[in-house]
Amino acid sequence: MSVVIIGGNERMAGQYETICRERGCKAKVFTKEQGSLKKKLGTPDLLILFISTVSHKMVRSVTQEAKKNSIPVARVHTSSATALKEALAQHSSLN
Repeated sequence: MSVVIIGGNERMAGQYETICRERGCKAKVFTKEQGSLKKKLGTPDLLILFISTVSHKMVRSVTQEAKKNSIPVARVHTSSATALKEALAQHSSLN
């Protein structure tokens, strides 16, 4: 299963990838908007948005792109490791 994580804490980017790897997922983490994310998203099995650390503009653009490509979006309010684990557990049936 491939996962794209948008937002979160820069210092925890490595930990997000480790958590995903432990659960058998391949992850891309974008803590900041660096150029156009539309081209970098690809077609993952799940898109996780850490809402508290992302601008409204970025949420709208990423959500629109996910809708175009039929990618499920998990909106998570906190950017903690526990919140990521819970989101992956809820959406593991997509695998």
